[in-house]
Amino acid sequence: MALPQCETCWFRSKCDKNPASLLGRLWRFHARFCPGWKRYITSLPDEQRKELARKYHLTKFL
Repeated sequence: MALPQCETCWFRSKCDKNPASLLGRLWRFHARFCPGWKRYITSLPDEQRKELARKYHLTKFL
């Protein structure tokens, strides 16, 4: 099964551009339960996974 396209996701890029915006906050909420994001972030090496988790305040993945 192919990995999700989380690196190029337009929704995630909106969050990266302006994390305090409505779409940015909505994406962080969405990332907490998205099965594709979970699969993507757990497939990354530990360093990269922890960096993304800190960036998006997702303590679940630290």
